[in-house]
Amino acid sequence: MARFILRRGSLALLTLFGVSVLTFFMFFAVPTSPAELQCGRDCRPAQVQNIERQLGLDQPLWTQYGQYMKGIVVGRTIGQGDTAIKCEAPCLGWSFRSSEAVSSIVGRALPVTISIVLGGAAMWALLGVSLGFISALRRGTWIDRSAIGFSLAGASLQIYFVGLLLQVLFVYTLKWLPTPTYTSPFESFGDWIVGMILPWTTLAFLNSAIYARLTRAQMLETLSEDFVRTARAKGLPSRQVYLRHALRAGITPIVTIFGLDLGVSLGGAVITENVFGMPGVGFTAAEAARQLNLPVVMATVLLAAFFIVLTNVIVDWLYAYIDPRVRLG
Repeated sequence: MARFILRRGSLALLTLFGVSVLTFFMFFAVPTSPAELQCGRDCRPAQVQNIERQLGLDQPLWTQYGQYMKGIVVGRTIGQGDTAIKCEAPCLGWSFRSSEAVSSIVGRALPVTISIVLGGAAMWALLGVSLGFISALRRGTWIDRSAIGFSLAGASLQIYFVGLLLQVLFVYTLKWLPTPTYTSPFESFGDWIVGMILPWTTLAFLNSAIYARLTRAQMLETLSEDFVRTARAKGLPSRQVYLRHALRAGITPIVTIFGLDLGVSLGGAVITENVFGMPGVGFTAAEAARQLNLPVVMATVLLAAFFIVLTNVIVDWLYAYIDPRVRLG
């Protein structure tokens, strides 16, 4: 088991290294350099060269990359002389558009995204797996048909439509809920939940569809297996047969999709955050791209890659726990 975890962890670190190199060098492939963005439109070439020298942008790319990665670990000093800026670890660069550290910008946006995604993920996984589980046990009944219809509706609609519809209905028409806003759960737990209900509900309704259909298919396939019939023949309670044997055997594809969805969403729920006007990582990345705020764009890309790789590693570890055949292979 330790070798399995070590192997997966090493592969994850190698993947993150590759993504960081690719992202860093793509950063310098854009036509407008950071020095030109800082200097402004009416900037002379001599001024641009002076800024590049002050920021260290005239050094070889591999040297700059080494300094960037060093800043993430231990911090670094950006620039030289009187214009030098001390950037504390984890230093993701400096935004000359807003004159602050990129880590501060991402640090303000990350709790918003985590709140939206973790609450929504818990709801869509619970709702989807429960619907699929019940649908498989009641195959051919009105419960099964209702669950299939619900999942088809969720798979057919889009976030921007459902999100706006829920806001019009519950915020502006019925006035049951306030406008979705982010409040730290450490400041007011109740306001945090109330402000997140609509984003969570929207994500749960749309994303639970695939989980319901996949759980139903996996359960129907597993219930026809010999080991399930054997468990029934031994006289085990139905709850133990369905939950401990059937659901556990068919849950691995669901864990895979959940890990991918969670990692991608943590990297930035762009549409959800823009629909509800919440300044999370996706909202911040979209604004940075419009403003050509390249250090922020690069930081959000690296953050998204980190979450995707991290959730995939966790999924691999869960595989080894759920199915020993994966660990032995």
